[in-house]
Amino acid sequence: MSTPTGPASGLPVRMPRPRQSGRHRRPEPVAAPEGAPALVLAVPGTPSSAVRGLAEEVISIARSELPGLDAAIGYLDGDDEEYPTLLSVLTGTAALRTERYEQALAAGREAEEPQGPSAVVVPLLAGPDRSLIARIGEAVAESGTAVELTDVLGPHPLLAEGLHVRLSEAGLARADRARLFTVATAADGIILGTVGGAEAVQTAGITGMLLAARLAVPVMAAALDEHGSVTAIAEELRGAGSTQLALAPYLVGPELPEGLLDAALKEADCAAAEPLGAYPAIGKLVLSKYASVLGISTQPQGAPAH
Repeated sequence: MSTPTGPASGLPVRMPRPRQSGRHRRPEPVAAPEGAPALVLAVPGTPSSAVRGLAEEVISIARSELPGLDAAIGYLDGDDEEYPTLLSVLTGTAALRTERYEQALAAGREAEEPQGPSAVVVPLLAGPDRSLIARIGEAVAESGTAVELTDVLGPHPLLAEGLHVRLSEAGLARADRARLFTVATAADGIILGTVGGAEAVQTAGITGMLLAARLAVPVMAAALDEHGSVTAIAEELRGAGSTQLALAPYLVGPELPEGLLDAALKEADCAAAEPLGAYPAIGKLVLSKYASVLGISTQPQGAPAH
């Protein structure tokens, strides 16, 4: 015999778990809005399998943060065979959007006519480089499609974090400033190497201040593509008391011309960390640039605000 509250036998009853609310509620994942424009990553430099792998990893990180994201990669120096050019990707993205709309109508499904940009182009650049940004703008204009072009990724605290990690991976900085141990090879002065001239150096300097606060050592930016810039900064740091320098490339990687970093290391006579590469923060910043254009939040629903 049963009662309204459960079996009369006195056996334990499995009751439904109450829905969590408040700060302990599990966040619901955010998905890309239906019909949202594609995220197109504009990749500078000479295409290669390594560059493609890096770009694909960045896109993978972005997709993991925003499920359903439509994303593609366009190369400034692509060949449209193995490495599609930015121009061809933009025209193809616009055509595909129109095709999907027409197919929906032909199938008798309700569909809204595409509005707004067909793509949001995010340059894979940590800092400004006028010549590369101009080439991206030219591809956008030549495509004749509705496209939004975002700013470069930096300056940003997440880039300072990435630089810190790359330095620690090379044994040139402590992984955690709070830990009470030292690294024998830790640098006491950091040259932040960038490309793009004076504007790029100025922008890198902002992230450099954030990095200096993390490492508690002086950080100064230099232009890898300007003769004498790295030498001058190295001399200035040594003149201020730094005896063990390190060069941290303020670069994702593909935008760095071959041989430029090696030349800078000879100038500075110091060790160097790897470029930022596909550090997770790069993918998150790429998505952040995309999301800000659309006015959407990539924070999980129900997640606590920071």
